[in-house]
Amino acid sequence: MTRLAVPKTYKLYIGGAFPRSESGRTYEIESAKGAFVANVAKASRKDARDAIVAARGALKAWSGATAYNRGQVLYRIAELLEGRRAQFVDEIVRLEGVGVAAASNQVDEAIDRWVWYAGWTDKHAQVTGNANPVAGPYFNISVPEPTGVVAVIAPQDSSLLGLVSAVAPPLVTGNTVVVVASERLPLSAISLAEVLATSDVPGGVVNILTGSPAEIAPWLASHADVNALDLVGAGSLDWVDLQIAAADTLKRVLTPEEGPDAAAPSLDRISAFTETKTVWHTKSMV
Repeated sequence: MTRLAVPKTYKLYIGGAFPRSESGRTYEIESAKGAFVANVAKASRKDARDAIVAARGALKAWSGATAYNRGQVLYRIAELLEGRRAQFVDEIVRLEGVGVAAASNQVDEAIDRWVWYAGWTDKHAQVTGNANPVAGPYFNISVPEPTGVVAVIAPQDSSLLGLVSAVAPPLVTGNTVVVVASERLPLSAISLAEVLATSDVPGGVVNILTGSPAEIAPWLASHADVNALDLVGAGSLDWVDLQIAAADTLKRVLTPEEGPDAAAPSLDRISAFTETKTVWHTKSMV
């Protein structure tokens, strides 16, 4: 007797849950050979707002966690991703049309990138903070703090590595994230959401939307409760208009990047989503 396979339903990831789009919309994705693969949820403006609300709600606890604890959580993502390595390799092969070796390399790099950023959580403040010399009986210390809710347009030509490269840096310092995944290559994004949901990442810290970046990005750019905007994967969009929309609420904006490894790991990508707080304190005169 031949059994029927159970097809997977690809949903959004908002607030630690997997809702369908409130609009009920889906879109078809195809393999590199043109074969039907799955129907994927197509996020709407309302879904984007819900994701922002979830990210804002999770910000206090995530930014208030110790840097060491955030590092443990990010490292746990790498551990679980390693355990599901074969699934991610298969998804990349099907959608990107690359060989197993190339797909394996992409998964390995994504895992290593989580580990790399996990290592920076309790070191970043020591590198970018400072004890400032002042003329007077005072201590003057500058320390980095998270910007808040960061909206990200993920690289559109990379299913997993580009997504990880854009999502991980804001998390290091305690920001929360709303990310629009690759429209054409969304499977790894939802599979990564399943990893996040079964790891120690609190619900709402990372929210993943699938669908059209051209449709969702303007709402993220103009939303007053988004504090920063990473347009790394928005090169094909009218991203200057997105910058203008973001300027109305004084968002920090990173412009698009191109190339095979857009959003390559760097300390600059971590620092881009921090603010500097300077504290003055009098010295004891005893």
